[in-house]
Amino acid sequence: MKPTILVSWLDMDRLDRMLDAVPASQVAARDALLEELGRATLAEPQDIPPDVVTMNSRVRFSFDDAEEEVTMTLTYPKDMAGQPDQLSILTPVGTALLGLKVGDTIRWERPDGAMFALTVRGIEYQPESDGKYHR
Repeated sequence: MKPTILVSWLDMDRLDRMLDAVPASQVAARDALLEELGRATLAEPQDIPPDVVTMNSRVRFSFDDAEEEVTMTLTYPKDMAGQPDQLSILTPVGTALLGLKVGDTIRWERPDGAMFALTVRGIEYQPESDGKYHR
């Protein structure tokens, strides 16, 4: 069973518009994100707790209970600038992270069919906590 996710209505609106423009080559990624968004609880941006992963959050996470952590910023595809610390929402890891809170673990399927577990370890920056709603 997947953990509950919380998404701001502003992120949901932006993601809906982004999904309308997803190319045919990324239909599987689009469908995975649509499925995830379908189980989201919506909230006002200012009501999102600081421990929830939102779009443009800088997140620390680990895979399969590993000690090593990865830190990346969850990004819209249009904002990908080739930085190694950016993670598109249309990747399996990006889709899995959205809406989770610190301490949550989710099992997710990779494109090759193998499963991985992802655990949110911390949030270094969240736009909503910083009062940045229109980004």
